[in-house]
Amino acid sequence: MTNYVIAVLPGDGIGVEVTAAAQRVLRAAASLVGGFALELHEMEAGAGLYRRSGESLPAEVLRRCGEADAILLGAMGLPDVRYPDGREIAPQLDLREEFELFAGVRPVKSVPGAPSPLADPRANSLDFVLIRESTEGLFSGRGRVDRDGGEAARDTMLITRKGCERLFRFTFDLAVRRKAEGKPGRVTCVDKANVLGSMAFFREIFDEIATVYPDIETEHAYVDAVAMKMVRQPWGFDVMVTENMFGDILSDLGAGLMGGLGVAPSADIGIDHAVFQPCHGTAPDIMGLNRANPAAAILSGAMMLDWLAACHGDAAGRNAAGMIDAAVARTFGSGAVRSFEHGGSDGTDAIADAVIARLAG
Repeated sequence: MTNYVIAVLPGDGIGVEVTAAAQRVLRAAASLVGGFALELHEMEAGAGLYRRSGESLPAEVLRRCGEADAILLGAMGLPDVRYPDGREIAPQLDLREEFELFAGVRPVKSVPGAPSPLADPRANSLDFVLIRESTEGLFSGRGRVDRDGGEAARDTMLITRKGCERLFRFTFDLAVRRKAEGKPGRVTCVDKANVLGSMAFFREIFDEIATVYPDIETEHAYVDAVAMKMVRQPWGFDVMVTENMFGDILSDLGAGLMGGLGVAPSADIGIDHAVFQPCHGTAPDIMGLNRANPAAAILSGAMMLDWLAACHGDAAGRNAAGMIDAAVARTFGSGAVRSFEHGGSDGTDAIADAVIARLAG
């Protein structure tokens, strides 16, 4: 039996509640499927810890995260807790940098029962993935702003060959896997190469890597045009890849197409490590009220199992991931629950209970 050690960082606000719900679902799925076991070890990090101790990500927590098979994260940061330079507490960014989690994976997959803002019925069956480079780009200047007194401030956009090559190989490998599953197998490179030289370099390396994958269709698109197409014809995308800041913005647009951040999972993946977390923030206005939708955290847990299964050749883990995905779809699609952000009155515990009840089919 494969045993997976998972570092669990609930974080702040509703992160604590949705992570607890996700762990319940993961344990239930593992018990039903068998063939693997999960050791879920909770550790404290985030803004609340920083407010009390002056540390947001202790060295011991970071060490244990590095030794774990995967990291499950809730949400981190509180608006009234900041570093001396004014930045919000964001240990999730520290994890990306420490473990070189270069591929931010943001699935945009419709959840039955979650309302789409688009009228076209095709918007109810979206299934594409946005890959966001997560270690460089415009975010590379985080904490190193060049200020000219009160007159100007400059951040640096960093695009490297190393960063691009590993990002594009990851992206094309995902497209190959999706094509084998009957999906289009097409990659869209999203950039601003008509204005920025760094983005022209980004596109140049994309084209080089594309030659290694002759069976995968490719296209180029400027980020502003992509934003428009995502609200007019999002079903035309399959796999998209872009720079850090562009990906940060477009991924929230993708979440809106799915029905909101409450149903949007994500992963940050590197060569040897990966963090899985819901796309939403800490929502301190509803923390402790049992009103948060845990679907995004639960689906992030399924992504974690799928990644672990792929790394270890574990069919049981992959089956459990599929079971969780299907249970979430059945739960919301049947109308059994309706979350608060979708106009209902079912909270965190009720939604987790409903998903667990539907794990077996």
